[in-house]
Amino acid sequence: MTRIPVPLTQFVVKMHSRCDLACDHCYVYEHADSSWRSRPKVIGDGILAKAAERIGEHAVAHRLSTVRVVLHGGEPLLAGPGRLRRAAEALRSALPPECALDLRIHTNGVLLSRAFCALFAELDVKVGISLDGDRAANDRHRRFADGRSSHPQVLRAVGLLNEPEYRHLFAGLLCTVDIENDPVAVYRALAELRPPTVDLLLPHATWEAPPKRLPAGGEAPYADWLLTVHGLWEADGRPFAVRTFESVHRTLRGLSSLTESLGLEPSDLAVLETDGTFEQADSLKTAYDGAPVTGMNVFAHSLDDLARHPGIAARQSGLAGLSAACRACPVVRSCGGGLYAHRYRADTGFDNPSVYCGDLMTLINGIAGAGGSAAAAAPTAEPAAAPARGGEALLPAALAPAQLDELARGYGSAATVAALGNSQLALTRAMLAAAWDASGQGRAEAWELLSELDGAAAPAVDAVLAHPYARAWAARRLAGDLAVGLGPLAALAAAAAVRAGRGDAVAVPVRGGWLHLPTLGRVAVPDGEAVVTGRADGFEVRAADGSVRTALDQPLRRVRLAGGWTVALEDLDPLRDSHDHPVAERLPEAELLNWTGALREAWELLGRDLPGYAEGIRAGLGTVTPLRPGPAGRDVSSAARQAYGAVGIARPATAPTLALLLAHEFQHVKLGAVLDLHDLYDRADDRLYFAPWRPDPRPLEGLLQGTYAHLAVTEYWGTRTVAYDGLAGEAAERARAQFGLWRRYTAEAVERLAGSGALTGLGARFAEGMRESVEPWLAVPLPAAAERDAERARRERDERSRLRSVEA
Repeated sequence: MTRIPVPLTQFVVKMHSRCDLACDHCYVYEHADSSWRSRPKVIGDGILAKAAERIGEHAVAHRLSTVRVVLHGGEPLLAGPGRLRRAAEALRSALPPECALDLRIHTNGVLLSRAFCALFAELDVKVGISLDGDRAANDRHRRFADGRSSHPQVLRAVGLLNEPEYRHLFAGLLCTVDIENDPVAVYRALAELRPPTVDLLLPHATWEAPPKRLPAGGEAPYADWLLTVHGLWEADGRPFAVRTFESVHRTLRGLSSLTESLGLEPSDLAVLETDGTFEQADSLKTAYDGAPVTGMNVFAHSLDDLARHPGIAARQSGLAGLSAACRACPVVRSCGGGLYAHRYRADTGFDNPSVYCGDLMTLINGIAGAGGSAAAAAPTAEPAAAPARGGEALLPAALAPAQLDELARGYGSAATVAALGNSQLALTRAMLAAAWDASGQGRAEAWELLSELDGAAAPAVDAVLAHPYARAWAARRLAGDLAVGLGPLAALAAAAAVRAGRGDAVAVPVRGGWLHLPTLGRVAVPDGEAVVTGRADGFEVRAADGSVRTALDQPLRRVRLAGGWTVALEDLDPLRDSHDHPVAERLPEAELLNWTGALREAWELLGRDLPGYAEGIRAGLGTVTPLRPGPAGRDVSSAARQAYGAVGIARPATAPTLALLLAHEFQHVKLGAVLDLHDLYDRADDRLYFAPWRPDPRPLEGLLQGTYAHLAVTEYWGTRTVAYDGLAGEAAERARAQFGLWRRYTAEAVERLAGSGALTGLGARFAEGMRESVEPWLAVPLPAAAERDAERARRERDERSRLRSVEA
């Protein structure tokens, strides 16, 4: 028996297959599937008991901590209080003690009464209500069969749930979008009801039955409608949760979606009909007659059987299950191809983008451009406001296609690299907010100050958060490293306060006798808690022993290079140990002078030998972290994945080598930022790949990173080879041998990537850009002796790699 990919944890149980309303947009009765006609009106007690047993055994087998069951219909209240009680009791008794039951009922609200509310309070059943907005909006579709309005009854139901006795049962409102309805009126009507959650759903449609469009509705009318609501929701301070908006915010930060209609998370939902048959998601009823059918039932099949059904598996395959067009899309991580049912076309099945593709693209980009909070990243009772413009974190925006193509070829103009920097600054804000929320500390002085300054003194906060190691604290906290403590966040707030110079004060823990102010330097003070106050003319640090300091003992030192480029030599920040190699301690004056001279010469060489790379390096590389020297004869350098804008290097013996290391490592920095924005490969691919220059196989991202870095290496040696054309000497011969070696290695690695079968459409396009970059260098003629030298170097390198592999 094959292992199931994803256990099922969410179940829709159809309590009644008829409804007391005649909503003309209902997917059950008004769309392609007509199976409801042949089903029993009410689910039987025997079916309920067997369903509870199946869910219980599934929970035990897969050690589920929570199961969500939604009692649904038709209209589930038509099943009556007795049957609803038996369903709840059967489900609860069938689950093992360690598995919680999240039991809900979704109703149109017409029959909801005080007696039902009392029953649901007793059984702990949360209640969701369908309501499309104000009366005009609601009555456009949600009417009785005789045309009467259902709006008064629904408002009465919501009023019951808002009574103090039953408010804890109120799960939220479900609103189906109609672009003929006024979005402002709909939002205001829903907001007045004080719901805990609102779900804004696109009306079910397919390529065979496209959604409504208005004559003057624009290219993306559903996105325009939703973005209008989003703007109002943001302006009101997000008074309730909206899963659509919050899912976009989360997926833009690489977090999970809250709804199956967005994101790449696998679906774990199944439906039980009143006749005991298992079906796939109800939304498939909109595709074609019989689309949700599985051929399975609760008596003959387990939930493991159901989880193996091809239709269920298709909604669990993530990126690999999307159409080629979707895999190549820059917002695929957020969109996820849209709701599975909305992709249907008769000739190609579900292998298509959503029929709402343009709307989803516009919505996601619109929300990304408008900014959003990172507060949803962690489940705290009162999420912290993210430090950002006016208390809202700006979200990373996807790169334009031309920018991505430019980067694919290895380069990056100042504007393109600046766009990467802006996206990384937004990601840092989001990660800081997520880490703070996860700390469970609630509100605190440092966090509140950082948030306030971000609205009142934004440049000061930008300068601090753009520091490469500002994010290191958040990354470690989110990875579960609690030993790092909360002190680094207080230090960030203190540095922002000093830069702002407004007189703000914040307490910062001191350990090891140094108070570190990121981007500024450090002050020697006794351990304990020091209070840092930013002033217009500097700062004041009042230590735990009462002593006061007003100057840095060790400032962060910067090297100014030709053309106005300034690089910080970061040898103070406690979090600079994010690199894979040990960091150097505070540089003595003599070594500082050595670094200064080497950087100035290396920068001149970069401008001469790698002009296509130098512009991006100048725009994005602001910090060099000195590392400890490696073994004799071995150069040491590193780029830390969570430290955009920094490279770590042990100062090499020559400036040309330093230039090459700077270019090589900044390639890793750029590609890491690209991967934070775009899926270039299937992250579920767990195969290992050999790179021509390494003895050990690596994950696909490792091969991609190495290949991208060696584009710059190839061009470096290629440019020097061209410069040495016709000249003799050791330097010329070495350049030719290195060029012959690295152009071959890099070209081979590009083809290995392209043939992996694991690249997304966007990744394949990126690989093609790398191929375009290396191919001209393959055509550069080399003397036969140089080719022999390159081949000999390759054999020697391969032999060393083989021996290391054998020794390992």
